[in-house]
Amino acid sequence: MECPHCKISHEDKVFKENLMVCPECGYHLRITPQDRIEYLTDKGSFEEINQNLKSDNPIKMEGYEEKLSAAKEKTNLSEAVITGKCRIADYPLMLGIMSFDFMGGSMGSVVGEKISRMMLMAAKEKIPVIIYATSGGARMQEGIYSLMQMAKTSSAAAHLNEQGIPYFVMLCDPTTGGVTASFAMLGDLICAEPGALIGFAGPRVIEGTIKQKLPEGFQRAEFQQQKGFVDCIVPRKEQRDFWIKMFKLHNVKKVKEEK
Repeated sequence: MECPHCKISHEDKVFKENLMVCPECGYHLRITPQDRIEYLTDKGSFEEINQNLKSDNPIKMEGYEEKLSAAKEKTNLSEAVITGKCRIADYPLMLGIMSFDFMGGSMGSVVGEKISRMMLMAAKEKIPVIIYATSGGARMQEGIYSLMQMAKTSSAAAHLNEQGIPYFVMLCDPTTGGVTASFAMLGDLICAEPGALIGFAGPRVIEGTIKQKLPEGFQRAEFQQQKGFVDCIVPRKEQRDFWIKMFKLHNVKKVKEEK
């Protein structure tokens, strides 16, 4: 496999053992939700919720069902987000992980519903929420129904805040559009993976609109941290220990696995 950044090739197993981070230049490649669950959570602790929710075709968009079927077959996922309850070092939490490989991580009505339900469940059980966001934005095949998810997820995030439940976000490459404009920027702590593209409109759209050349690294995680849109940048190998530290700082109580 060749690193898309430094163009140096390594065996596939080298990338996998390194959590899909280039050992040469540190570039963070995209990673599947299943692999994230494996490196983040306590073994066997992840219990998926709302996995039976299925997308409909509310505005009868031609070809939408075929695109959904192709995405399911490609990713082995039912939708662009997996949500569930799990533990990290015996700290309980609700975890949502988006997949850019599923129709660009676009947020349709099912994605918004799954994220909102997860947040409300976390508020009820009084456990923190972590979301790994990566998306091209709202799902155009669902029209206004997809745009409504911005309000729905934002309302659920506000409920977490009202209840004093910690809500953390990790922005991954890329996080754009309606996801950035809603729940992805509403966390108590907004983190990012190194080099992640973060914004609303993409750089090419902005350059075409303002007719100016954008600065080097524009909208990358490091740029957004300098501008105050991102609180911290956390390399993939450090994320599990980072979340443990955050749970301790927020006085999250551990639970022991039942025997």
